[in-house]
Amino acid sequence: MAKTVLVVDDDPTQRRLIQAVLERDGFAVAHAENGDQAIQHLALGAPADVVLLDMVMPGISGQETLVEMRARGFNQPVIVVTATGGIDTVVQAMQAGAMDFFIKPAAPERIIVSIRNALSMGALKGEVDRLKKHASGRTSFDDLIGGSPAMTMVKRLGERAAKSSIPILITGESGVGKEVIARAVHGSSDRGGKPFVAVNCGAIPENLVESILFGHEKGSFTGATDKHLGKFLEASGGTLFLDEVGELPLDIQVKLLRALQEGEIDAVGGKRPIKVDVRIVSATNRDLSLAVKEGRFREDLYYRLNVFPIEAPALRERKEDVPALVDAFVKRFNVEEGKTVVGATPETMAYLSAFDWPGNVRQLENAVYRAIVLADAPYLQPHDFPAISGVAPPPMAAESPSSVMAQPVISGHMMPDIPQSVPVRILDERGHLRTLDEIEHDLIQLAIEIYAGHMSEVARRLGIGRSTLYRKVREQGLDDVIKGGADETADEADAQVA
Repeated sequence: MAKTVLVVDDDPTQRRLIQAVLERDGFAVAHAENGDQAIQHLALGAPADVVLLDMVMPGISGQETLVEMRARGFNQPVIVVTATGGIDTVVQAMQAGAMDFFIKPAAPERIIVSIRNALSMGALKGEVDRLKKHASGRTSFDDLIGGSPAMTMVKRLGERAAKSSIPILITGESGVGKEVIARAVHGSSDRGGKPFVAVNCGAIPENLVESILFGHEKGSFTGATDKHLGKFLEASGGTLFLDEVGELPLDIQVKLLRALQEGEIDAVGGKRPIKVDVRIVSATNRDLSLAVKEGRFREDLYYRLNVFPIEAPALRERKEDVPALVDAFVKRFNVEEGKTVVGATPETMAYLSAFDWPGNVRQLENAVYRAIVLADAPYLQPHDFPAISGVAPPPMAAESPSSVMAQPVISGHMMPDIPQSVPVRILDERGHLRTLDEIEHDLIQLAIEIYAGHMSEVARRLGIGRSTLYRKVREQGLDDVIKGGADETADEADAQVA
């Protein structure tokens, strides 16, 4: 998913040139002629991952626009563009919340680096905020990713349930994010900020379940060398999340039912019941009603837990959320792995959105993690997901037999061993040297193709000036190679923005 840069500038020529530079590097671009339009764009929720803000505009200035953005809670990274580099201007912009600035005219490379840095810093800040919410128990339903009808229903039900202390049972396949929903219920309730204790009931040894849930007194059994409070007391005042609750043994189900009905627990070896104040949110990937019929789950406990059911949809039922999930995972793993991946190409996203994801969100998360670690390009490619796309990674670059021309024979004598690349031949079919004009023609054409018409880069790689390069392009009849495309516009931007 391409990142969107909102370019706020009253000069249409400047906007067009910056757009060419940004689009050549894979960014989407939105425009605003003044500060009022920029504020309106953000207020409507239109895409804007970074804001490129001119300081001098008619109406409200760039400085006033930035102040208004922050006052309204728009936290997109802002890069200030100014025609004057006075220290006062820079200080005021930074104090108002700008992340970076550059002075007109700026080189395209400077613009791209600044935007990439802003995206990286924005991702880092977002990850820090997410971790803070997670650690403090403040995760809300706004933090749940996805706007599909299925997820919208989950959010609506969860927000209503969070306002009361009603027991909630979250059902769904493994990997759909049941614990994330439980954390959002907790963070959206009046218990937000209090302890959130998660227990995987299926991962506890059967002989330790009672002790781990309800605690034990010192010396109550062999190995009980210290007093243990148990998960109920750890979650006192907050929420206890019982994941895979259907795995609990029947004898523990009896004690859990008592804890829910009476609001008190009996620790192993304890002399008297202990009052507890916890909210129970449970989850399962099994059909508990079937388990009740088969006698593997108590019917009375089932009705006590299943007061407010919420079904978490499988990822295949909300494929429209895949791009947003991929974007969120890319941001997180960029921070964790120190990478600068921008996103996924449209072709890659098409593969990911079409896949059924039997492992649900957890499988998608792990697939993106692997791709981020292995990626060496700004955008994730289909070959970064070989198991999903079926596209094999490209082979490692290696010299093939065809990359070196056979040594030609002239008058019965071997010519010197001169390595030749296939696109640019130094020798003709008879083994004689080609003319300098012919070699130069092929070399310039190859360079233009390799660097996608970016004439500044072509000139730099060939070691000549850009004006010289354009003269040679005309002399060699290569105007059609660069004419009329986005790359020509981008190169015009290079010349004028710089």
